[in-house]
Amino acid sequence: MSTKVRNGDAGDAKPEVVWATCVCCGLMEECTSAYVARVRERYGGSWVCGLCGEAVKDEIRRSGHRISTEEALSRHISFSESFRSASPPIDTAEHLITAMRQLLRRSLESPRAMRSTPNSPQREAEGEDGAVSSDAARRSLARSGSCFSTLSR
Repeated sequence: MSTKVRNGDAGDAKPEVVWATCVCCGLMEECTSAYVARVRERYGGSWVCGLCGEAVKDEIRRSGHRISTEEALSRHISFSESFRSASPPIDTAEHLITAMRQLLRRSLESPRAMRSTPNSPQREAEGEDGAVSSDAARRSLARSGSCFSTLSR
């Protein structure tokens, strides 16, 4: 539960503060020992943070039949463990850079619009099945001319 405990001095009326670690997500939270005791009583001896506590309550509500708090906590812990053990994307930074590069290339390759209002996909560009053609998608990324060049004339 805790590695640090702070006691109030003899003249202080401050309650004892402890660090508690959530059994589901591993969040460490500073709490009073009375609060930790209440939470442990509610969740069968395990300390659960507020967010995971709400998830456990939601698990009870979503269950088709009535389940115990311990069963809901067990389900949430297994979900949390499977979520944490899932491998992260290989290289998220490289994926973001590639996506931004493609977006920039599309916008630079599209013809310049001669209007000052932004383009948006037009209804007549849609096919019979409601899909927007690739020409309409390119037009939606077209750049408009700057108004500063016309003001300087």
